[in-house]
Amino acid sequence: MKKITLSGISKSFGGSRALENVDLTFESGKIYGLLGRNGAGKTTLLKILYGILYPSSGRVLSDDKEIRINDNFLGNLFYVGEPDYFPVETSLRKLFSETKYFRPEFDTEYALSLTSLFGLDSSKSLRSLSTGQRTLFKDILALSSGASFIFLDEPILGLDANRRDILYRTILGKYNESPFTIVISTHLIEEISSIVEHVIILHEGRVVRDEPLDSLLASGYSVSGKKDAVRKYISGKSVMGIDALGGFECAYILGARQENGHQDELEFGRLSLQKIFVQMTGSKGGDDK
Repeated sequence: MKKITLSGISKSFGGSRALENVDLTFESGKIYGLLGRNGAGKTTLLKILYGILYPSSGRVLSDDKEIRINDNFLGNLFYVGEPDYFPVETSLRKLFSETKYFRPEFDTEYALSLTSLFGLDSSKSLRSLSTGQRTLFKDILALSSGASFIFLDEPILGLDANRRDILYRTILGKYNESPFTIVISTHLIEEISSIVEHVIILHEGRVVRDEPLDSLLASGYSVSGKKDAVRKYISGKSVMGIDALGGFECAYILGARQENGHQDELEFGRLSLQKIFVQMTGSKGGDDK
């Protein structure tokens, strides 16, 4: 189980196309960031990976075998997202025990240690938890699952900055201890840039970038200054977008920085993951993921 491959995946709901001809490979032992605006198809993609949804066309493969007929592989996957189907009157400790029954590789001791780390009371029922606490409970299930491939859909929903930081450090600690594949879909793009090593950007159901984070961050730059000077510099270059403020502009360019005769009056900068994402997905998104 070295990788999961999506080959020509498309998915429609009625007359609406959620994914279009998606080709991706998720390799073992990597942390992926899955990014996209609302309506880009992130949740649909994760549910297809996990087998909750079937694609309208295309195949999901694990080492050349289709996952939905490869029962041995399904136990190596774990998905966390909305909605959840846990019995809300049951205590967290009992839910851990039930998870252990269905997934023998589940680490109950580790789950309870994370429960304590995040300040949750394992004797409380799921119903009594806040939105953020429910999110943490599901994150704990995923990290304790023993799965080789974990898919987290908005794993920081309702979490404050301190708990998000603890979660990121916990993910990295678990990953460094025993590398697994984790795919994280989130709107807090700049935050996860500190832990992901590979980035996938979806836009309107299509993959627009699929590459290592370092490569993506080095794929462009910004140039700012007076409008006329900026316009002269960017002529003939691949421009993702331009921000304007009065007589000044900042342009975002794909490609390596090029020398020309207009640089004295210009300032150059690196692009953040957030800025690259915004420039590549600038059109208005929908309401659903």
